[in-house]
Amino acid sequence: MPTVVLMDSSLSMTRPVSVEGSEEFQRKNLAVHGLTMLFEHMATNYKLEFTSLVAFSSLWELMVPFTRDYNTLQEALNNLEDYDKTCLEGALQGVSNVVQQEWGSACPCQVVLVTDGALGIGRGSLRHSLQTVKQRGEDKKFPLPFPFPSKLYIMCIANAEELQATDGMDNLEQLINLNGGDGQIYTMEGPLCLKSVQSMFGKLIDQAYSPFHAVLRCGNLTSDVQVFPRPEPVIIDEEVDPMPKNVQTDLEIVGFIEIGDISSPPVLSRHLVLPIAVNKEGDEIGTGTTDDTEEDTSTNQMAGKSPNFCVLLHGSLKVEGMVALVQLGPDWYGMLYSQADSKKKSNLMMSLFDPGSEPLPWLGRMSQLGPASDAAENPYGEDDSKSPFPIQPKHKRSYAQNVTVWIKASGLQTDVQKILRNARKLPEKTQTFYKELNRLRKAALAFGFWELLKSMAELLERECTLLPDSAHPDAAFQLSHAAQQLKLASSIDSKYAAFEHNITPMLTDFSGGGGDRI
Repeated sequence: MPTVVLMDSSLSMTRPVSVEGSEEFQRKNLAVHGLTMLFEHMATNYKLEFTSLVAFSSLWELMVPFTRDYNTLQEALNNLEDYDKTCLEGALQGVSNVVQQEWGSACPCQVVLVTDGALGIGRGSLRHSLQTVKQRGEDKKFPLPFPFPSKLYIMCIANAEELQATDGMDNLEQLINLNGGDGQIYTMEGPLCLKSVQSMFGKLIDQAYSPFHAVLRCGNLTSDVQVFPRPEPVIIDEEVDPMPKNVQTDLEIVGFIEIGDISSPPVLSRHLVLPIAVNKEGDEIGTGTTDDTEEDTSTNQMAGKSPNFCVLLHGSLKVEGMVALVQLGPDWYGMLYSQADSKKKSNLMMSLFDPGSEPLPWLGRMSQLGPASDAAENPYGEDDSKSPFPIQPKHKRSYAQNVTVWIKASGLQTDVQKILRNARKLPEKTQTFYKELNRLRKAALAFGFWELLKSMAELLERECTLLPDSAHPDAAFQLSHAAQQLKLASSIDSKYAAFEHNITPMLTDFSGGGGDRI
């Protein structure tokens, strides 16, 4: 999960604070000290995560694009200059642009805003921006919520009393709410000093940047691993009294399945799984990567001195084209698989399924899956020509039917035009005409779209009057009959308005012409 650090470089950040042993110490220095602490933690525990630095005042500037080089980030932070007034709205729009250009709108991202709580004055201030949120057009829309999944953490180089004396705290809380409520505001406790800022950033690290250690098990084989980003608790809305489900620290592999059978399942989130290198004394010495790049060479050499099941698993899944089903907790499963970012780099990834016994309907109940060797005959066939999946349900699901959906006006227009085209080719297209007409009729009844039935009847009556003299007499009868049936269906109390009822062709007795005539 990449991180964008949004650093306030306005003049208000240069306000002095009283720190023992320093005559000229500013809020900016406290912010730099706190971010240095964060960068050092990420350089040690989050080596494979990408971080970017954006500075802002009345304008915003991308100081460091997304990188894993925390020395570059620290150098840019130390050389940050002071600018003019604060304009947070433009900076948030800048963050949106930077993330979308690099990662698109699907990748979740964490945004760490570091400011002193002085959010500008007049036009361009946060107060003015929030007051005009609902009066804007689409071209000047407020940048929150971000167009990508995100968490917004606001680090205030000020204490809560100072923010509450103004409306700064209310405005910042409104920012969190506008972004969907994911995130938190951190303030300094007590006097503004190095100890307070360390405590504040320590709380951020504990919540958002603490590594997730787990043990990956498969039979008698085990491996200590770290999971990035840290899996979030999941709440099932269907439960009467929902309790958050957490991924356990014991990840048990329960079986393996071919990639073709797992297909592209819906997942809650995706995570990077890395083995932990441990020395002879049992002390953690680093995180071994599972890729073929030259990054973390020294760590890889240390990790390579002892066998590691996680590395073996990654290589096996990559070569065999399979995934490992892993149990995350009671009645909760996920899958481990190899994902290639480039020709030379691949990672061991873990995707979390929805909690439940049947997260993937085509596999059936997870607890009933077993080794292929236990079956009476090979379910994949002697030459792998067949597969036992997908498992066919006992009852045909409603979503397996052909369902008519009109999201845009063009979809409805297309269906109406299809009926009219077949109407002009009666009686040759009698069966197709009534098939499309009944499809539209059922959709209109399902949506309560009674006006559509009346309008369609009027269109068919109009088509009847426009028939040329050379038209077959059966065409006029069928059009009049269909229009009459639609009018009857548009009456809610009519027996012809039943959803199961179908409009059938009118029985006529004409010689010659239509081969579809009844």
